Amino acid sequence: MWLAVAFLFVVCAVAAGVVVQRARATKPKPRPVMLTRADQGRKILFEDIQPVKLSNCQLERFGEQHDGGYLLCGNLLGGVKAAYSYGISGYDQWGCDVSTRLGVPAHQYDCFNLTRPTCSTGKTVFHPECIGDSSRVEDGRPFDTLENQVRKNRDAGKHLVVKMDVEGSEWESFLGASDEILQRVDQLVVEFHGFDEDRYILAIAKLKGLFHIANLHWNNFACNGGTPPFPSWAYEILFVNKRLGVVAPGQRPLLPHPLDRPNTLTWTDCQVPTVNSER
Repeated sequence: MWLAVAFLFVVCAVAAGVVVQRARATKPKPRPVMLTRADQGRKILFEDIQPVKLSNCQLERFGEQHDGGYLLCGNLLGGVKAAYSYGISGYDQWGCDVSTRLGVPAHQYDCFNLTRPTCSTGKTVFHPECIGDSSRVEDGRPFDTLENQVRKNRDAGKHLVVKMDVEGSEWESFLGASDEILQRVDQLVVEFHGFDEDRYILAIAKLKGLFHIANLHWNNFACNGGTPPFPSWAYEILFVNKRLGVVAPGQRPLLPHPLDRPNTLTWTDCQVPTVNSER
């Protein structure tokens, strides 16, 4: 009798094991997360704007203490003969600081806010005009290209430093600019806006053909409008011309840099720290 019971127990155990094994074998595997085309574009752009470490760049802050202040390689400005500051919105400590430091004119551009900032220590020249990819007038506001504006100021052939915060017009301006005029720019600091269009990737690729990306700072005013992997829809990038910047192999820059500050002091910040960075 007990043999029959034991046999029955073994049979049941084996049957249960088979059921479990079959259940495990037929358990559906988790479906891979499919990235949309927009997701893929953001991922590419995010990777493309990551900075490199330059061994010969000493970063300094020019401009306002918060919004309107930007980092430049202060020791690489010696060849600059003119500064261009786009989208000043009535204030431009950056242009004043650069002009004062280098003893060169700083050309200020804005066709929306026609307030002319003062600079008692430098030479600033205000132009009631905006930058774009062509010469045109929109709603009574004049636009022109970087190349034409430089030529009209008799700065063709000179080494330039350029700052730009033009609320989205930066993309078309760079795509429309010639490599010849961009090559005259020693350093270029830009606040970019947006991340979901193919032309953004093209514009960054064009600039990276001539420049190293030396710093990246996220504008915390736009932190609540980011979409992964972007923590913010507005971000400031420093480009250093490849004929000046020397890349430090195997090193990564410190992010956020200690000289960077929140654009809006009372808002939560959203910087993405560099892991294993070199100070």
